[in-house]
Amino acid sequence: MSGDVVNGIYEVLDGRFRSGRCANGDMRLEKLYGDCRWAEGPLYVPAWRQVVWSDIPNDRMLRWDEVTGTVGVFRAPAGHSNGNTLDPQGRLITCEQGNRRVTRTEYDGSVTVLADRFEGKLLNSPNDAVVRSDGTVFFSDPDFGITSDYEGYRAQSEIGSCNVYRVDPVTGEVRLAADGFRGPNGLVLSPDERQLYVSDTRLNQVRVFDVDERGDLSDGKVFAECRPGNGVFDNIRFDDEGRLWVAACDDGIHCYDPDGSLIGRILVPETVSNIAFGGPKNNRLFITATTSLYSAVVAVTGAPRIRR
Repeated sequence: MSGDVVNGIYEVLDGRFRSGRCANGDMRLEKLYGDCRWAEGPLYVPAWRQVVWSDIPNDRMLRWDEVTGTVGVFRAPAGHSNGNTLDPQGRLITCEQGNRRVTRTEYDGSVTVLADRFEGKLLNSPNDAVVRSDGTVFFSDPDFGITSDYEGYRAQSEIGSCNVYRVDPVTGEVRLAADGFRGPNGLVLSPDERQLYVSDTRLNQVRVFDVDERGDLSDGKVFAECRPGNGVFDNIRFDDEGRLWVAACDDGIHCYDPDGSLIGRILVPETVSNIAFGGPKNNRLFITATTSLYSAVVAVTGAPRIRR
């Protein structure tokens, strides 16, 4: 399956990609930084006007300043951090693969551990997280950080499986949200918070679950599968018109219509790990890909940052 390439970086696979203005915007990717070992977990922080992201094997978090264009170290060591997100209060939530925990950075810079065990057993290596408007934290826990010393510390899984969990916002209890995964990776809530989407890197699919008021998941089903022989699914993000954008590693960035159809791609010169919308208008797409942080100002807008 191939389509027309527009402006050198957008591949139109379905007319909806063109009519939805997805193929508009910058005619090139802007390389903001290029000295990582494996870049992951970009997050635009509006209050700082900065992008924070992880360089996992180098055990550091970096930040790019939107005003000055400079890059500096945000935290090192960083527990071989991976995914980052914000809670409704604007605090940084980080998945630390090496430390096998999910943390929150407080306003004064101190770090609070939100989750490091399930039923008394150490987590595997938390990968990505998303926070509901009531403070419930959902996170994925594959074993990527314990299979070798490259992105964490080699160890045996105490839990024996790779799952998605949730942290109760009142009690702090870590509860099983969904199982049956081989490599749960990126996750994102739908804009109305009624569904949770989870990518499974080893099964190469995105699954979607209904979410009830308590945060329990049900009715899991496959939303999309990666093109045979092309790429691997990693991180996922929504725009404000319900399209799902997926980091597909060697196959660039996929764009899926709300009905699950693959309608287009963004072509990236390196293996794509993760994406995030940001900028003042939330229409700048930040991309981590192997050694680099890229961006493109696009003609679509990310889903609202703060849910009410």
